[in-house]
Amino acid sequence: MSHSGPSRSGFSARHVVVEGVVVRGHGVASGVSPSTPYPDGTITLQLPHFAARGLDLSGFHLATINVDISPRRFSLRRPTHTFPDVHWTDRHGPETFSFARCRLTRVGGRAVAGAREGSNSEDRREELTSDEGSFEGWIYYPHPETKPMHDQPPTVLELLMPVVPDLDYGDSVTLALDPEEVFIDHGM
Repeated sequence: MSHSGPSRSGFSARHVVVEGVVVRGHGVASGVSPSTPYPDGTITLQLPHFAARGLDLSGFHLATINVDISPRRFSLRRPTHTFPDVHWTDRHGPETFSFARCRLTRVGGRAVAGAREGSNSEDRREELTSDEGSFEGWIYYPHPETKPMHDQPPTVLELLMPVVPDLDYGDSVTLALDPEEVFIDHGM
């Protein structure tokens, strides 16, 4: 199966850029939370289901990067992929997942090492960069109406990316988003 990562040509001619800050997540996607019932992480368990539906995320880091864009909020308009009724665990019912393209760029140069949840997995480091300090990936959106716990506020985007070296909590980033796929509400 071919790699389904977004490419620079996959973005519309116009895109919206939003600033954000990398924040700590629940630690469930990566499996690093001591209270998670998924020690290998939810992403590891979900990947085969996404691949079977046409989204190959091999080469991506098996954790999310959480970016807080507050006070702005986001909503999905027409994501590239929406997969309803994904039965990825026997611990609860099926979930719906959507994916929208995005590009993450660091702001202000090199960050401090150690950011990514579970980032010690050297064997998973396949950098898929488009520019120095710029990485293309996906907004990962488990639909809250089908997700039993670990909701995110509407100001936090969860991203699936290749390993982003030296990214840390508190780092400033920008996200380039396709306005056909993602709406950013600037209202307060």
